[in-house]
Amino acid sequence: MNPIIHYPFEFNIGPLPVTGFGIAMVLSFIIAQVISESESARRGHDPAPIADLVVASVIGGILGAKIYYAILTDSSIFTRSGFVFWGGLAGGIAATWLVMMYKKLAFTHISDLAAPGVAAAYCVGRTGCWAVGDDYGLPYDGPLAVSFPQGAPPSTVANMSAEFGVQFPAGTSPDQVVSVYPTQLLQVALALGMFGLLWRWRDHKHAEGWLFGVYCVMAGGERFLIEFLRAKDDRWFAGLTLAQLIALGFVALGFAWTYARRTPGPGKPGIHAAS
Repeated sequence: MNPIIHYPFEFNIGPLPVTGFGIAMVLSFIIAQVISESESARRGHDPAPIADLVVASVIGGILGAKIYYAILTDSSIFTRSGFVFWGGLAGGIAATWLVMMYKKLAFTHISDLAAPGVAAAYCVGRTGCWAVGDDYGLPYDGPLAVSFPQGAPPSTVANMSAEFGVQFPAGTSPDQVVSVYPTQLLQVALALGMFGLLWRWRDHKHAEGWLFGVYCVMAGGERFLIEFLRAKDDRWFAGLTLAQLIALGFVALGFAWTYARRTPGPGKPGIHAAS
């Protein structure tokens, strides 16, 4: 079965290079803001602070993703590569939390109404990984297999052996392009499902913050599962990657958070503004 051959989506506007990843990043923050502002207004709250929080998430997310990558790979934060999801999520949460403190906004309130928007942003953002041929999977030659001759890096025997520890039969040409799992598209599909569920549950009867806990459980579960198919060489414990260990922690945090916010009560208001 012949694989799908992928080529990066990129073009120049004069001297400025424009990539599918960059476009996806911009669109992901826009869609997060649009959904979060709409949900805030629908619940009877002022949506004005959302714009400032999105700006903070952009700055914190980019810094967090780059710092995480630099620590993990012992590289510089000033390279164009190296935007890592867990680092970006942690940096975005930290930066928005600081703005919430400054503006005296409740984390439980903001995180609950923003959960569907964050899932939608993740879905759009993962299309950027597909556009540049990054974050693909292990060798695979079944239906919908994809080869990345110009990926980041190209899915050649040499790259997959050196960077991801994949073993190939002796005598295999190092220049041979390997077909792999299109894990970026699998993540887009899973993220779309996450958004659909969060959107359906956005009128929940629990205390504010409950929906963010649900997001944590689903986001951690998605990343834990997809890592089994990803081309990775950072197995830390019991064959699990660092991302999977963080994902398990995220799932545990999410379960604890949803349990703590399961019932409205004193100091734990419901999701709609008091009339």
